Amino acid sequence: MREIKSGLNGAELRIAIVRGRFNEAIGAGLLAACLERLTALGVAPGRVTVVSVPGALEIALALQQLAATGHYDALIALGAVVRGDTYHFEVVSNESAAGITQVQLDAGVPVANGVLTTDTEEQAMARVVQKGSDCAEVAVEMANLIREIRNEKRTA
Repeated sequence: MREIKSGLNGAELRIAIVRGRFNEAIGAGLLAACLERLTALGVAPGRVTVVSVPGALEIALALQQLAATGHYDALIALGAVVRGDTYHFEVVSNESAAGITQVQLDAGVPVANGVLTTDTEEQAMARVVQKGSDCAEVAVEMANLIREIRNEKRTA
């Protein structure tokens, strides 16, 4: 049996982050935690691009355009959708997640989904540090895994 493994060394990676500005404090917290963890994983600040969009529904389009440049090893989506009194929460949550997933499948570029969907702002704020950090790790690990798989194809 042959096993392909990846790691958490981000030294050679280029990462782009798309952050929705709606629910600003939550998005800022996610971004800060994500950037801190990326740095700890060895991703140089000069190899990280941050793009800001109005909200969760705009994230997928920005990700798609970044992926199309061919410049990034992984992408990260950050934002928050907090439940309100209308059905709008379900629409935004579902469509945002579907769009983010579609980008990674179409482009072949890993996308870590850090768009929180919570009932309250308090629930979201309680998760920002962990989720931001998790997204950094997912992006680095998946970028390295994709590199290993592509290398495997070349040597097979």
